[in-house]
Amino acid sequence: MLRELLSVFKQDSKLDQAYEESYEMLSLTRDMYLKSRKSLRESNNVDLDNEVFSMDKRVNKFEKNVRRSVLQHLSVRGTQDLSSGLILVSVIIDIERIGDYTKNIIDLAANHPGRLEGGEMERDLQRIEGAVEDIFKRLINCLKNGGNEKEAEAILKEYFWVNPVCDQMVNNLIKESYPDLSSGEAVTLAMYFRYLKRISAHLQNITTSLTNPFHKIGFVPKRIKKGPPEAGGSPDSENEEEREVDL
Repeated sequence: MLRELLSVFKQDSKLDQAYEESYEMLSLTRDMYLKSRKSLRESNNVDLDNEVFSMDKRVNKFEKNVRRSVLQHLSVRGTQDLSSGLILVSVIIDIERIGDYTKNIIDLAANHPGRLEGGEMERDLQRIEGAVEDIFKRLINCLKNGGNEKEAEAILKEYFWVNPVCDQMVNNLIKESYPDLSSGEAVTLAMYFRYLKRISAHLQNITTSLTNPFHKIGFVPKRIKKGPPEAGGSPDSENEEEREVDL
């Protein structure tokens, strides 16, 4: 879908620049994610990477610029390019929210004594962290290369398991399934899993903008299989409805 919209963007230098700024924003939030993750998981709280907050200001500036460019374009072209403008604004809203969650992770790091370890959950935690990092990388490449729809579908199929697994980890913590964890560690892990889920969900929302028209952004197309049950999916059905990305 986005590949079709690029022809619209190319007709207006401001809108084309706005599109380029959107994947610059996404690259910036990826760096914010890596820095915040390192602060929480690899550093003591005296070693926080507060650059995340200055980077967030740049993301906010990008967001304002993109909105302004879209508004100026639509005020001249009218409703002809309305869908393309709405899709682009939807994408940058998701990107901005990702930046907010990376700041939340820094706040966790600031209040948790020492680096956070997952204990019995460490393997699942590392798997989720790696999945989020890979979604960032592949989605940025998709945007830079003009919106590869097949690659976007592959991302949605391969990583739809992330959000359900995050939910399961949080539920396990609520049920006190890991008695060796202190209350502080359990709360921090639960919040961290929740933030990882939210980042993943917003990345998936952006990915659906590459496969769907505007009114279906945030829904995984029926043609994309869920994957095996152990990965958070379920058996496919001919009558299965579109699946909403779970925030």
